[in-house]
Amino acid sequence: MSAGHGHRLHYHGHSPLHRAPGHLKIAGLLVFMLTVVSTPRDWHAAFAAYAVLLLVLVGVSRVPPRYLAARMVVEVPFAVFALLIPFVATGPRTEVLGVSVSAPGLEAASALLVKATLGVLAALLLAATTEADEVLAGLERLRLPHQLVQIMGFMLRYLDVVTAELGRMLVAMRSRGVDPRSPRHWPALGRALGSLFIRSYERGERVHLAMLSRGYTGRLPDLGRTTHRHESARETLADGAEAAAR
Repeated sequence: MSAGHGHRLHYHGHSPLHRAPGHLKIAGLLVFMLTVVSTPRDWHAAFAAYAVLLLVLVGVSRVPPRYLAARMVVEVPFAVFALLIPFVATGPRTEVLGVSVSAPGLEAASALLVKATLGVLAALLLAATTEADEVLAGLERLRLPHQLVQIMGFMLRYLDVVTAELGRMLVAMRSRGVDPRSPRHWPALGRALGSLFIRSYERGERVHLAMLSRGYTGRLPDLGRTTHRHESARETLADGAEAAAR
């Protein structure tokens, strides 16, 4: 497989934020997230300042706000959970639009929603301005265990492969009259997902054996080097492993 270096969240651009080193952006995101989480929920001015900072960075990155907004859907579970808190929390009651809710629960829900929105937007901005290889190289430079970086790298590389295989399985199911969305056919869908898991596991074993036969010793070439020689070595190793796995 000859996979591209990009990922679905990345937005191609040449802004200063795109050109910034990956490890600095990852460290900045971590500091920002810890700051947001540790900020008391009644410090409204601080949250407003965080939001303004993010909007400024979005402007500098030249990533269209609509592009980021469409991907904010990942926050929906947090939003649903936040909306339920005022109804299940205890404490003094207050009315909102004629509905009685818990006042402490309402404050907690507002803080959760604000912090989640800021965190998700910051993470999406990092993903939109940083290539997958740059993220992995940045994590290595930040001294993340090398084995974890390798796992993340192969996950990114083979995610599209597994997704495409699932798509083919769903097409085959529909051609045989099975509707994966129907509760009546969920047992068949469960068996298909189990089969997909076994195939993915076996593919991983074949890829690992193929890499060992090509001299893999537990460490891939340095992701932080961007010379053509090292890029070609990584592509050859991964493409050879995929060809052998087939």
